[in-house]
Amino acid sequence: MPLNLRTWEVRLGIVLVASSAVIYTVKYLVLGDPENTYHYIFNALGFLPINVLLVTLILNQLLSVRAKRERLEKLNMVIGTFFSEVGTGLLTFVSDRDPGLSRLREELVVTEAWTPEKFSGARDSLRGHRCGVAVEAADLEELCRYLTERRGFLLRLLENPVLMEHESFTNLLRAVFHLTEELERRGDFAGLPESDLRHLAGDVERVYGLLVREWLAYMEYLQRNYPYLFSLAIRTNPFNKTASPIVR
Repeated sequence: MPLNLRTWEVRLGIVLVASSAVIYTVKYLVLGDPENTYHYIFNALGFLPINVLLVTLILNQLLSVRAKRERLEKLNMVIGTFFSEVGTGLLTFVSDRDPGLSRLREELVVTEAWTPEKFSGARDSLRGHRCGVAVEAADLEELCRYLTERRGFLLRLLENPVLMEHESFTNLLRAVFHLTEELERRGDFAGLPESDLRHLAGDVERVYGLLVREWLAYMEYLQRNYPYLFSLAIRTNPFNKTASPIVR
């Protein structure tokens, strides 16, 4: 491969090597003592591999941390878009059909005063809560319409390579797509047997359980990093019966 002298790496290398040559030449001309200069050059060359090792390890670690931070930031932007376009409405719909919602509401009315310990306690409560739903044919028909209208948006989310680094959110999207496909293939919901209604309710419950956990994690992220977005999120909390986007 021919050497491209226009790249900044090559130009930087030439400048650095030339600078070293100039410095040693000036040292020799001003101070003389070529033998000492040769000793110094070889001593510096001997320590060079150690310098390279230390610099490589440190810089590589710093760059890795920075790259991971940037990926997480992009990922949380994608998750935020999901909740704005699909997730919050979907969570409102399914949670309203949770027979045990009254107990769950007490644990998930997030406020600005919540601490990391409070979020941790809420996660523990979720692990002990069965995210069950009671859905009828009309509910499934409405849910099918809601998800089908947003299918294009969900497909674009799956095309984002950043999501591969977030296993739990990817699992949520898979569950949502599976539910959407199951509902789309039914057609007439009024004539479904009880066994099929139970099957579809199980698919809804799977989405519900994954969705509420991702929502709680996203709320904690917003509180820690974006107070103004967190303010809107708590004013539109699907678990708060008095929630309103209007600031009072």
